[in-house]
Amino acid sequence: MASVLASDGLTSDGLAADGVYLRDTVRTAVKLLVVGPFAVGKTTFVGTLSEIRPLRTEETMTQAGALVDDLAGVDGKSTTTVALDFGRLTLSDELVLYLFGAPGQQRFTRVWKDIAYGALGALVLVDTRRLEQSFEVMGLLEELRIPYAVAVNTFDGAPAFPGDELRDALDLLPGTPLMSCDARDVTSSTQALVTLVEYLLTRNQENA
Repeated sequence: MASVLASDGLTSDGLAADGVYLRDTVRTAVKLLVVGPFAVGKTTFVGTLSEIRPLRTEETMTQAGALVDDLAGVDGKSTTTVALDFGRLTLSDELVLYLFGAPGQQRFTRVWKDIAYGALGALVLVDTRRLEQSFEVMGLLEELRIPYAVAVNTFDGAPAFPGDELRDALDLLPGTPLMSCDARDVTSSTQALVTLVEYLLTRNQENA
């Protein structure tokens, strides 16, 4: 699970030979969410991992949006996701992951819930400069009974804290995975996703 598996008809990165369509050997498709507050790196994360050209619905932020979007701590942010991000990652001949990135602002909560329908689990991206903004997202996941893991996106210049302090600050259950990742880095992002999938598999086996 730690790396994408190559096989006949797939590239070394697990990509279908034609670059777009899945092989007819695929038997299992898993829907995963990539969620978190505004400007936490969800679009970057999906784009980093997707083997196909990711679907993005980013729009330029306007002065009107400044009245509702908190830009504190995210200087330089000029676009925002208004619907979803979508990407795909093939893990083997038979297994493919579909990644759905959801918008982080409260006004998109209704869209967020629609996107979450049918998801097996979620990866919550957080920023140590704005941890408190993650609570609403985690609360929605718990309301929808969607299991999740938490990944601290390591922004340049963001403060670093010990894992136990972060776990306490986020009020995570003991079994909820917590890790660091760099959404710009393929290896780091892949490991975060693998940690989530392994957690979901363990949960499913325990509940079987």
